[in-house]
Amino acid sequence: MKNKIKLLTVIGARPQIIKAAGLSRAILKSYSDRIQEVILHTGQHYDTNMSAVFFEELGIPTPDINLNVGSASHGKQTAMMIEGIEKVLLETTFDGIVLYGDTNSTLAGAIAASKLGVPVFHIEAGLRSFNKTMPEEINRIHTDHVSTLLFCPTEQAIKNLVQEGFKLNNLAPYHINNPKVIHSGDIMYDNTLYFGEIAEKKYQTIANLPIKEMDYVLCTVHRNQNTDNLEKLTAILKALLTIAESTPVIFPVHPRTAKKIEELLSAEWKLKLKQTNLHLIPPVSFLEMNLLEKYCRLVLTDSGGVQKESYFWKKSCIILRPETEWVELVENGYAHIADTDTEKIVSLFNTLRNEVKQEYKPLYGNGKAGEFMLSEIEALL
Repeated sequence: MKNKIKLLTVIGARPQIIKAAGLSRAILKSYSDRIQEVILHTGQHYDTNMSAVFFEELGIPTPDINLNVGSASHGKQTAMMIEGIEKVLLETTFDGIVLYGDTNSTLAGAIAASKLGVPVFHIEAGLRSFNKTMPEEINRIHTDHVSTLLFCPTEQAIKNLVQEGFKLNNLAPYHINNPKVIHSGDIMYDNTLYFGEIAEKKYQTIANLPIKEMDYVLCTVHRNQNTDNLEKLTAILKALLTIAESTPVIFPVHPRTAKKIEELLSAEWKLKLKQTNLHLIPPVSFLEMNLLEKYCRLVLTDSGGVQKESYFWKKSCIILRPETEWVELVENGYAHIADTDTEKIVSLFNTLRNEVKQEYKPLYGNGKAGEFMLSEIEALL
């Protein structure tokens, strides 16, 4: 009898924990007799509200290994992760490593595995913002170029890889020098469909806030390009304060953003934030975030994941960055790039608040990406 395929799944940040839920669920449902998953948590996000609570709430298996790396500079944090992941790969034989997205955990897993000859399976391959000043862009590019299976969520992601020299007609056997590019759909769409009903049943009110359906704007800000730059941070906050004059704004504040608001803003600014219809609240759970996205009027965000989730819920999105890796959202009229231009953000809000939505297209698959990815991994191994 053939031994079970043994996969090491590496996670470290909140979005990866959520994405991993989709694959773990698919293994449990259809592949438990053929695939064994070992989950390694790097500890990149170590705040309880940003990490541990998601395992419990989403029913994700408890990590088998936790490196407890925590916060550090990019170089130091990535180096500690590489060392820890390499040690695990040397002590136990794995048939492949599953990596998600574009964090330092992703890059560390790609470097450690590729140098030891362990096949890399990259979920969310091919995404590009074409801005190499973003650490995430560097992580994506490096991970894709050492991967054996590249699971692309969209047609645009495939086009990006082709422009970088990847071939779509490679024949088996697949390996690091002969990778397979696959249009897989998006595992986060799987999760949105699955957890949407659970969220409705679990939470009677939306984040315990006094708001009505379709009567508020949802905002998230976490990228260091925005949080660590006083000019950009205040430009976003000015826009939110203006919007809040007519419509409540719900702003779950990422720990980094909260820290920078406390460090960078004057006492006068902090007072302004407390006296308006702008609700700065602690980070919410994934299920609560689903409800906030589902029932809001529109979304403002610098998060790639939230951009996409807003589309799943058929909501317009104002992107607080100068570019996006999800260009198909812009092309389909659901997302609009404003960067941190206060006037543009407010103008887009006024245009979009009552806009009739464009035609909705199923850009991210059929909600069964997880099982499809596992079928491809099984076929390879």
